[in-house]
Amino acid sequence: MVEAEALRVIVFTKAPIAGQVKTRLCPPLSWDDAAELHRRMLRHTLNTASRANLGSVELHCAPDTNHDFFADCSRDFGIRLKAQVAGDLGVKMQTALNDARRAILIGSDCPSITTEYLRKAASALMKNNSIVFGPAEDGGYGLIGLSGAKPDIFAGIPWGSSTVMKSTRNILSFNGLAWRELEPIWDVDRPADLKRLARDTALNYLLNDLTLAPVMG
Repeated sequence: MVEAEALRVIVFTKAPIAGQVKTRLCPPLSWDDAAELHRRMLRHTLNTASRANLGSVELHCAPDTNHDFFADCSRDFGIRLKAQVAGDLGVKMQTALNDARRAILIGSDCPSITTEYLRKAASALMKNNSIVFGPAEDGGYGLIGLSGAKPDIFAGIPWGSSTVMKSTRNILSFNGLAWRELEPIWDVDRPADLKRLARDTALNYLLNDLTLAPVMG
C-alpha cells in the first residue's frame, strides 16, 4: 500500500483558451471544440489523479493560475493551484519536481493513464526506483516520477519531437542513472488520436457533442 502522505501528483496544463491549446487538432476540430476537449481531458485527468488516492494533487498552470476554469477545478477537486515557472518544458518540470520529496508528474492530454497506472508508478518509486517513466507511443513520455535527489535530466531534450524518450535514455545512461519504464501509453495530440479516442469505450465520452465528422468519415 503506497503511503498517501509520501507522494505528490503534479498535473501540468495550459489555460483552455481557444486557438492556444490542442492546435494540432485543428482542423478537423474548431478552435472552440479543441479548447473544450482540453477542458474535458484536464477534468478527466484530475479525477483519475484524485481517485488514485496517492497523496496531494497539484495543478501547475500556464501561463498563470488566474483563469476561471482553474478556480473551478481547484474547488471541484480540492487541489492546490501553482503557476508554472518561465522557461522550456524541462525547466518547468525540473522546478516542479524539485519542490517535492517524491512526485509523479503527468500532463492533461493523456487520458489513457488510469488510477491503476498511477498506483503502479507510485509503487515503483517506493521500491528503490528513483526514476520512473510512462513512455508514450509517439516517442515522448506521459509520466515521470522522481524520488530523492533530483538529477538534471531535462537539459538539451528536443521537446515535442519523436526522440524525447530516446534522448532521455541517453542522458540517463551517460550519467549512470538507473530507471524503470512502465508499459507505453498514448496521448491525444493529432487528428489520428481522435479516432482512437472515439473507439475507446471508456474514454469516448470526452468527444460527446464535438464536431468530428471530418475525422471520423
